[in-house]
Amino acid sequence: MNLILLAPDDIEHDQLACIRDPRRLRHLKEVHRARIGDSMTLGIAGGGIGRGELVAFDEREARFALGALDTPPPPPLPVHLVLALPRPRMLARTLEHVTALGVKAVTLLHSHRVEKSYWQSPELTPEKIHAHLVLGLEQARDTVMPTVSLAKGFRPFVEDVLPGVLETRRGLLAHPGMSQACPRGIEESVALLVGPEGGFIPFEVERLMEAGCEGVHLGPRILRVETAVTALLARLF
Repeated sequence: MNLILLAPDDIEHDQLACIRDPRRLRHLKEVHRARIGDSMTLGIAGGGIGRGELVAFDEREARFALGALDTPPPPPLPVHLVLALPRPRMLARTLEHVTALGVKAVTLLHSHRVEKSYWQSPELTPEKIHAHLVLGLEQARDTVMPTVSLAKGFRPFVEDVLPGVLETRRGLLAHPGMSQACPRGIEESVALLVGPEGGFIPFEVERLMEAGCEGVHLGPRILRVETAVTALLARLF
């Protein structure tokens, strides 16, 4: 927790914040080994970052006297990530990783090789998704929450949603065997599409290319989804 992210409910008034949830209290105690008088980095959800002094701390709550929280969060990546829904455990890690890297728009997409049971996972509840996004923000000292949307139908997404996504973005379909290597260090906005383990099936690749996406690859190695997404984002930006 490199940043204590304060929700609106944590702010008691302009100069005082209080946190009571067990996760953050446990982290303050066991990882930060926090003591009254410590100065720590805090940020307001959707707002600025600054310092605060720990003025009270016990097993029930931690109170901070707030300084000026006026440092802006790090800039976001200009990318809309479209990710075929991975296995639940991999989804949790991937959401945390991409949030820490600065992704602010994520669409989780159904495809042929996505197990239908994945859509019933508790990891897809709003509460679970929010928790993973918060962990990513805390890691990167960011305060701006990403948006995560669910697209449970491949065809409706490609026909009704993807055209709007590509209106202002360059579409890049990351898929093994494509002729073009993934570009490096670009400055334009991108829609990055990444398939499930095993990749998109040929029909899906064809439809995505017809919609305006360019096929790109990362080389001959076949990577896990969470590794591929991280490598792609690092290479692109």
